[in-house]
Amino acid sequence: MDQGNTAFVLICAALVLLMTPGLAFFYGGLVKAKSVISMMMMSFGALGLIGVLWVLYGYAIAFSNGGTDTFVGIDGVIGIDTANLGLQGLLTTPEGALFPPLAFAAFQATFAIITVALISGAIADRAKFGSWLIFAGIWATVVYFPVASWVFNFTLGDGGVVDGGWIAYNVGAIDFAGGTAVHINAGAAALALALVLGKRVGFGKGVHVPHNPPFVLLGAGLLWFGWFGFNAGSELAADGIAALAFINTVAAPAAAVLGWLVVEKLKDGKATSVGAASGAVAGLVAITPACANVTPLWAIVLGLVAGVVCALAIELKFKLGFDDSLDVVGIHLVGGLIGTLYLGFFATDVGLVFSGTFDQLGKQAIAAFTVLIYSFVLSYAIGWVIQKTIGFRVRNEDEIAGIDTTVHGEEGYVLDRI
Repeated sequence: MDQGNTAFVLICAALVLLMTPGLAFFYGGLVKAKSVISMMMMSFGALGLIGVLWVLYGYAIAFSNGGTDTFVGIDGVIGIDTANLGLQGLLTTPEGALFPPLAFAAFQATFAIITVALISGAIADRAKFGSWLIFAGIWATVVYFPVASWVFNFTLGDGGVVDGGWIAYNVGAIDFAGGTAVHINAGAAALALALVLGKRVGFGKGVHVPHNPPFVLLGAGLLWFGWFGFNAGSELAADGIAALAFINTVAAPAAAVLGWLVVEKLKDGKATSVGAASGAVAGLVAITPACANVTPLWAIVLGLVAGVVCALAIELKFKLGFDDSLDVVGIHLVGGLIGTLYLGFFATDVGLVFSGTFDQLGKQAIAAFTVLIYSFVLSYAIGWVIQKTIGFRVRNEDEIAGIDTTVHGEEGYVLDRI
């Protein structure tokens, strides 16, 4: 066992786990002051629930192996390795392994947690906490765990990967760290839930403004810090590819900040702190699938494109009439699509500008839109059933009063009582 690689994977897992509290601050600062506890609790609720489900059966679905006697399902599409329920099959390290299987399971657990937490931004200010947890558990089970298997699952042989999830292995799409499985997946689910829950009271441009931009900047900084574990850690080894992913995780979001701020300045006359934070996240989203397959110069170009396009895309909710509260669709769905499709043009060796063919672009499009459609349809169905049965949205009067007190019995700010 390589102790260096083991340490690398475990440290990267800790970095990715930090992204969920970072997201809580990022989202918490964007909502109104009367919803900050509710918003942050949706991230922490996802952390608790998905962390448990991953150990119980999530890993067994996402990394099922059709070649084992304990496998039940359709190889490469969906299945479960019953031997890995409760991670029981991972308690010993095979001879010659670079790191313990439990280290990899821990790393991937943090991906599952942050993906679910991302969705919550679309339903800020108006969702019941219990209904959110029910949705999160069902969605992780029938959407995230299978999609993670399509993208991240693999079987190693003497010559490298010999089998795996159908998107990565059969289709041949490139998604190094989760542009499809994480961002397109979460963004499509966010759009579905925004449609199910409907618009906030008084929804309109300029009506709902961030109550705490310093929280937003803090959250974006924590997300960026954790994202190094997300992208570089996906190499599962401290080597040159991890270093490339690392520097691209610097370059792309930095360029996206500039692109977003230029759009803000031209459109509104001011470059804002929230815009800088949002631009950084947009660049991080876009580079996620591409971080190990583009050069740093092409990463800068990708970041600029993502910053500009996502800054414009967040206006779509006002034009199309859906209330994606914190722009999960405009940043994660659009940014994920940009990063995934960008590889069809600029992926080293196989992109259009290097190979002269659209072959890789076709593979990227299949991966992106398959995940988008699958996630949207199932997310809408799950959300609709919850809304029609136990109810997903709080009452309008509770939303106006502030759901921190009505749902959690707490307030984010009580300085006037000290």
